[in-house]
Amino acid sequence: MRGAIQKIRGWFRQGRRTAVWTAFFLSLALGLLLVRAIALNLGLEERPVTFGATFSKPYAEQLGLDWKTALTDSMDELGIIHWRIPAYWDELEPEPWSYDFSVLDWQLEEISKRQGTVILAIGRKLPRWPECHVPEWAKYLPEEVIRQRLLKAMEATVIRYRDNPTVTVWQVENEPFFPFGECPKPDADFLKQEISLVKSLDARPVMVTESGELSTWVRAAGLADILGISTYRVVWSRYFGNLYWPVTPNSYRHRAEAIGPLVRKTIISELQAEPWTDGPIENIPLDRQTDIMDPKRLMSNVSFARRMGMDEAYLWGVEWWYWLRQHDRPEMWETARELMRKDRAPHAQTPR
Repeated sequence: MRGAIQKIRGWFRQGRRTAVWTAFFLSLALGLLLVRAIALNLGLEERPVTFGATFSKPYAEQLGLDWKTALTDSMDELGIIHWRIPAYWDELEPEPWSYDFSVLDWQLEEISKRQGTVILAIGRKLPRWPECHVPEWAKYLPEEVIRQRLLKAMEATVIRYRDNPTVTVWQVENEPFFPFGECPKPDADFLKQEISLVKSLDARPVMVTESGELSTWVRAAGLADILGISTYRVVWSRYFGNLYWPVTPNSYRHRAEAIGPLVRKTIISELQAEPWTDGPIENIPLDRQTDIMDPKRLMSNVSFARRMGMDEAYLWGVEWWYWLRQHDRPEMWETARELMRKDRAPHAQTPR
């Protein structure tokens, strides 16, 4: 009996030693991997990037802004000429079969006056909460009917602007495989139908977007001419609060190279330049907002983007910068002005 007990004790001692050595070697391996990742990313060259921005009329209005002035000042004062503009279905078709393109017409005309370009985003799921922007009259229709009416609205939009040279790319839906917002479940077959419709009406490239951090990118890349990926470095989690996302420029670069054979190019469709908060931003204390996103963080994100290896990036938050300036916090606006001034160097090219 005593011998059996001693044998068991020996097993436990051996097991503890094995566990300690295993933990040591795992820690060492992880440490070496971390050092290697830091070394690789510190050594990455910052490449030229052409910067643009996303602009959302409803979001500007939510912040209490004059949306027209916010857009024109962003062009005239900051020098932003490359835009991603959502064509919200609820604004385009406020009543059944009654299309109103006045908002889009105005935006495209003003951008055209400044020799700008537009990625025109169409579909049901488009940038800014609640993501799916469905007209009130359509919300309670059967899903199949909603889809048919959406296709008609998309067709009308493409036909209206397919001869407009300011529109250089069609974006179909926004992160359609990412289950975010007040939207139905992702449906790859219907997305293919939307893309086929657009391609049947116009030859300009189609972009599909993906979450840069929470997606493999493969599903969208297999459908699109251009892949757009979001890049968020400080996100909100209901479990952890504000969380720094542990990704590196090199990881994005390698993934873009891996899916390169599937698409014409990969761009950054959303580069974080405003805080990701747990509620409407206008209800968050200003000091908390600027703790999450400030000029230093903006320029860090810009440097990050330049090391990712993509030559085109659309900043996310221009409406917020304008709103901050209205509240005597012009620092983000002024930093963006300096960024865009430097971006208007000889290397900058019109995105196509």
